[in-house]
Formats: sequence, structure tokens, C-alpha cells
Amino acid sequence: MKTIKVSAGVLIDNGKVLITRRASKENFAGGWEFPGGKLEPGETPQECLSRELKEELDIDVAVGEYCTDVIHKYEAICVNLIAYYCTMVQGEISLSVHDQYQWIKIEDLLDYDLLAADVPIAEKVMEDYQ
Repeated sequence: MKTIKVSAGVLIDNGKVLITRRASKENFAGGWEFPGGKLEPGETPQECLSRELKEELDIDVAVGEYCTDVIHKYEAICVNLIAYYCTMVQGEISLSVHDQYQWIKIEDLLDYDLLAADVPIAEKVMEDYQ
């Protein structure tokens, strides 16, 4: 089974965290996730995160501390999801591959239908911010 490396951003602002919902035309449509995307050859997870958040949300971020990483096997692929805490430094969120975004209270993360690979990240964020 092929493993895909993906970088995810945990953006926190005033006790709230950003999650995005995958649009109907995307794989895993309707699932909530921490935004990010696939690493390109020769790219670090941090570089990937900056690029992907600019492409997908039209925002510039400062990538900070490592949060956690998760290896999750879906039916057809295995995902290695590497999460970092980030701060939005410029831009207004504009969606391209997602149909919704929400800033939610950290303690409410598990109330959303998060994609399976994102759940352990949510649990780590909740642990780090309790």
C-alpha cells in the first residue's frame, strides 16, 4: 500500500483552532480536517505547509512547533500526516478545495466529523491546550 506524506497546519487564535471541510469533489468529501497537503519531492513538511496553506486558503503562515505525526491506513492509501502549530501572518481565508471553514473552541474538536487521520492530532492539541 502506497504511503503519502502530508503536512497539516494547526492554526490557533484566541483559544480557537481552524478546521476545514473537504468539498464534494474531493476525496473524503464532507470530512473535517486540519488544512494542509501532500509533500512534493525535496520539500520539507514546513515548506509544504506554507505552500499548501497559501494555495488552498490564500493565507501566509509562520510554521512553528511540531505537534505530532500520525500514520493512518485508509482503504486505498496510507497517510503519514505531520502536524505543526502555525500562526496566520497575512491574508484573509479564501476557500478553493474546501467548502467550509470554522474557528472552533479547542475543547469542541471531537464534536466534529474529523477525518480518521486527524483525530489523533485533535487529541494532541486538546492535551497541549488543556
